[in-house]
Amino acid sequence: MGSFAKTLPNLPFAQPGLDRSAELRSDPGLLADLLATPTTRVLELHGDRVEVREEEGLARLSLRAPQAGDIDRLGLFLGVDDHDAAHVAVVLDPPPEDHERPDGSHGVEGGGLRTLRQVGAHLEALDATLFTTSLALANWHRAHPFCPRCGAPTEPAHGGWLRRCTAEGSEHYPRTDVAVIMSVVDQDDRLLLARGAGWGEGRFSVLAGFLEPGESLPVAVAREVREEVGLEVTDVEYLGDQPWPFPTSLMVGFTARALGVDLALQDSEIAEARWFTREELLAAVEDGRLAMSGRLSISRRLLEHWLGHELDRP
Repeated sequence: MGSFAKTLPNLPFAQPGLDRSAELRSDPGLLADLLATPTTRVLELHGDRVEVREEEGLARLSLRAPQAGDIDRLGLFLGVDDHDAAHVAVVLDPPPEDHERPDGSHGVEGGGLRTLRQVGAHLEALDATLFTTSLALANWHRAHPFCPRCGAPTEPAHGGWLRRCTAEGSEHYPRTDVAVIMSVVDQDDRLLLARGAGWGEGRFSVLAGFLEPGESLPVAVAREVREEVGLEVTDVEYLGDQPWPFPTSLMVGFTARALGVDLALQDSEIAEARWFTREELLAAVEDGRLAMSGRLSISRRLLEHWLGHELDRP
């Protein structure tokens, strides 16, 4: 099985990046004060993109000092780094799509506006935290402009960490949708991979699904496997978790052992599924019959945990 740890090592977005300093959020003048302080580091979020520069072969977020006009935008207090510098994201409109390059980048060579999917796997812990937190919060703000209780407009408060109803004052907090994602193996240690309905040919992944109210995480793993492929599982074990701001999820990874091998697919969710030995999977990836998810995702790491090494290494 190789030397991989039992839990998933170096999972993108999973490392602590800065002190969130939540006790500061209740100060109503927090953002105004920070955006008037030259040492504050500001991250511009253009829709779902941020400015990235290349530094010694690595991707780094381009942070700047506060500017006039920042206070008029949606501001998000992200926290304080090891040097006591506060970090704030300001949310801007997305760039015109007709300025996008074929590779999805923008701006100068070696940098420009990039999405989290494009650069997330190459960011250090602090930059990854800044990008994922600001994107998840901005996605939530964008989707909740009105009060779910009375329908009145809401406005941001607490440094961008809640929205308050302008009519009756109720407070509404960011939500995180919890999803379980699992590598299912059989008695012969074969891995189950499935192609989702609507996915392109050859695109396979491990199974996943959202946690339902009243469920524990292992119960959700068992239910999702039963619903999607008709298998009962045992030995459900936690391997790691990953914030996934597309738009506002937390992916919690597990491994589980199937009690059978005969599949009964849920037609509305699963187009096809099959068992793979390690040799079969490597051969299918090498000849292009099988397309794996990118290194950014926990699904790739779950597969590599079973495989015993990274896909691009022996």
